[in-house]
Amino acid sequence: MAVVITVPICLLLAVAGVAVYGRAEALGDARTTRAEVGLSLRVQELVHNLQRERGLMNGLLGGEESFRTPLAAARKGVDTALRGMRFEPDVEDVIQRHLRRLATIRAAADRGTAGTNAADRTVTLTFYTTAIDALNAVDPVAETATGVDRQLRDAIAALRELAAAKESVALERGFLNGVFAEGGFHGREYLTFTEVRATRVAALARFRQVATAPQRATLKKAFSTADAERATVFENQAEAAADGSALHVDASAWWDAMTVLVDDLYAVQQSVGDDARDQADRLSHDAEIGLAAYLVAGALMAALVAGFAAFASRSLTRPLGALAEVAHDVARNRLPATVSRIQQSPPEHAELFPSADAPDNPDSRLLGGPAEIAEVAASLQQVELTALRLAAQQAGLRRNTTESLANLGRRNQNLVRRQLSLITRLERQELDPEALAELFELDHLATRMRRNAESLLVLAGQNPPRPTAAPADGLEVVQSAVAEVEQYRRVLIATVEPVRVRGHAVADVAHLLAELIENGLTFSPPIEPVEVHGWHDTEDDTYCFAVVDHGIGMSEADKARANARLSEAGEEALLAAPTRFLGHLVVGRLAHRLGEGTQVHLFDTTGGGLSALLALPGRLLAPVEGPSTSPTRPAVSSLLNGFRAGVARAEAQSTLGASS
Repeated sequence: MAVVITVPICLLLAVAGVAVYGRAEALGDARTTRAEVGLSLRVQELVHNLQRERGLMNGLLGGEESFRTPLAAARKGVDTALRGMRFEPDVEDVIQRHLRRLATIRAAADRGTAGTNAADRTVTLTFYTTAIDALNAVDPVAETATGVDRQLRDAIAALRELAAAKESVALERGFLNGVFAEGGFHGREYLTFTEVRATRVAALARFRQVATAPQRATLKKAFSTADAERATVFENQAEAAADGSALHVDASAWWDAMTVLVDDLYAVQQSVGDDARDQADRLSHDAEIGLAAYLVAGALMAALVAGFAAFASRSLTRPLGALAEVAHDVARNRLPATVSRIQQSPPEHAELFPSADAPDNPDSRLLGGPAEIAEVAASLQQVELTALRLAAQQAGLRRNTTESLANLGRRNQNLVRRQLSLITRLERQELDPEALAELFELDHLATRMRRNAESLLVLAGQNPPRPTAAPADGLEVVQSAVAEVEQYRRVLIATVEPVRVRGHAVADVAHLLAELIENGLTFSPPIEPVEVHGWHDTEDDTYCFAVVDHGIGMSEADKARANARLSEAGEEALLAAPTRFLGHLVVGRLAHRLGEGTQVHLFDTTGGGLSALLALPGRLLAPVEGPSTSPTRPAVSSLLNGFRAGVARAEAQSTLGASS
């Protein structure tokens, strides 16, 4: 899903990025064009001042001394415009290359007089004209204008052509200013005059092609003034003097008329420049709006796609999450709980659980998901139903097996009881010592068989306690337990303090001790005795029986598992435990049947081996007839300390296991 969603989003963002980049580039071009139009107008201001200075300088060199005063004002205007160009690299480079001799030219003109060659008119005119042409050639909007609006391109082209026409008019003004001041053409001056006029006509024609109607009207108005018509009259007089005849024209009048025309053309030029700048401003504003619109549209589209992606993702993840939750609930709660109820229910109700706990329809939270997820949910429900049916079948099989074992155990128990009764009668009638000894051995074997049959019934959960009418002494209980083991001759009854066990618990305590003694005899060397101790624990108000062997012992892990079996009384422990440890389960179930407070624990024997301790609570004990003594022998104290240490370790391990 992440890949499927990410790829179209990336493509969409790439397309939006290209579009935004294009609008950003257009915005940059528009802003650059706007700035460069302003620079072009400032350059034309410098050109306009240079044109004025050039004309006045040419008239002064022609002998018209009245031009000195306006020339000084024109020079100040040029200097001011030059200072404004100080921080424009391209324009400043042109100024450095073409106007570095400006101060020298001015000084030479100031030293010269009319009619002398101190400062030649042609050289001065060429200097100014070259500088003006270089400045006009600096077109800061030439490159950026190619990629912007056509109307702006036309305005910039009109501005450029108008600059060329104005330069021609200004050059003609300055050139004829000197000719009129000197009184006629000399050399190639007339040819220069005609070339200047032709350049003006061509530039004006190109201007009219790209200019707008208002711009053409403004230009026409500039050439229709009285000063422009008077200048035309002066031009016609100069044109008539092509043969070199003398010209009697007032240079000051010519200068004034042409200056008005040049100023009018400069005003037209500023108007066209303002139009270009306004158009650049509009383009910049439109580009800003377009860029913002593209950004907003891109963000909305990305958000929309992301929203659809999130919706599509949630349409899958929500039912998948619900499916996972249902699966976890089935695996961790519903299925184990139902299996447990099936296993613990009466046989006549076990077959009802699969249909009751596993509905035919999938979970309602999954019905709104895709069909595939609903199919998985249905399959999960079918798996749950199958597991419940299998659990029910296994529970029935366990019950049948348990009932079969219990039936066999009861049959064996009845037969052994009858056998013991018969052996008892024979023992009473027999007088031969050897035969009587054999009958005793047979009696002992039958007693062991009875204990095994009772153990089978305990494991099957079908063995009620053997009835006992009166309490029994603790030593009698131990002797009864010893009588039910095979190698009873190896059992050493060390010290058993006086105690009375209540009648309903005598058989179970004896059976429990017999299992512990049998276990000690089995896992200890044939020459080593198994000791049985009994004492009162006044601190806990309990009576303790200890079965001590000096055999192979157990590892810590095996001992922990054995203690766990001794504390468990469920059917799961019976199914999971190896058959050689069934005696531990019998002990555990007997301790569980004796009730709360009965504890059985295994711990290491000092010097090697294993010790088992049975702690009986006070409620299972009857009052003792006669005084009782407290245990004082080191062996009993050592067993008690070992038992308490083992119980403490077991509780610590249990706490750690629960916390982990």
